[in-house]
Amino acid sequence: MKQRTPKTFMARVRAILPDLHPTERRLAEAVLDFPGDMAGYSASEIAELAEVSNATVSRFVRKLGYTSYDEARKAVREEGRTGSALLRFGTGQNDTINTAGRHLDQSRANLDATYGSLASDEIDSLAHALHKARRVWLAGFRAGYPLASYLGWQITQVLPTVSVVPRPGETLAESVATLSTDDVAIVLLLRRNPKIAWSLAKAAVDSGAQVALIGDVPSMEALPARWHITCTTTSSGPLLNHVSVMAVCNLVAARCLEVSGPSGRKRMGDIEDMHERLAEL
Repeated sequence: MKQRTPKTFMARVRAILPDLHPTERRLAEAVLDFPGDMAGYSASEIAELAEVSNATVSRFVRKLGYTSYDEARKAVREEGRTGSALLRFGTGQNDTINTAGRHLDQSRANLDATYGSLASDEIDSLAHALHKARRVWLAGFRAGYPLASYLGWQITQVLPTVSVVPRPGETLAESVATLSTDDVAIVLLLRRNPKIAWSLAKAAVDSGAQVALIGDVPSMEALPARWHITCTTTSSGPLLNHVSVMAVCNLVAARCLEVSGPSGRKRMGDIEDMHERLAEL
């Protein structure tokens, strides 16, 4: 039976590694160490980096199943934007000072792009809806989970019925089976989420709850949620830059506290009284 060609660039390299000529293996090992170099380097530069010939680079990419070096480089670029952080590693990322500057510049650019796309009344309408909801649900997976937890922790100061899912030890179904039309659900959809994140977002919409989607996945616009808050997470390094996602979560939380009114202030006061009673802080 004919073997299926692996889909991703890295999987292709690993699959052919045992059968490579020694010079091709040296090239493959260089690529596996710093696959991000493929996205920005020419064939000649990759050859120089691995100390092999241009002809070796050409044979190597053909063995990977690509028709040319440019096709392989395009695949690495695309997978680097949407896939593993490993594909954003390169040999030119060891200068601490320049790296800090690049990250700062990229963070500013991401924040500008994210805030520039926010509708003026979007955050306000979400904050008010949170206060009217029977229950507020927050969901995130992988990188989205700590961000959802942060947002849930902050708005719990004024809202007593907040649930962050999935909860430890529960299936997701057990956690969200009571989603209803009186609820608001905020789902963080970030790149490389498990498929269940999409299933949950669709289930929340189907339940009739008001749904807010926060994330960097363009296709989330296709889901008929009430709020779509798009965050830019472009990176100058190996990890996607989630600064803008954190900023949006902070903005939603801050606005939720600001519009909380007497009931919110009373809850915050009760919490402070309990802090004193328990001597927690």
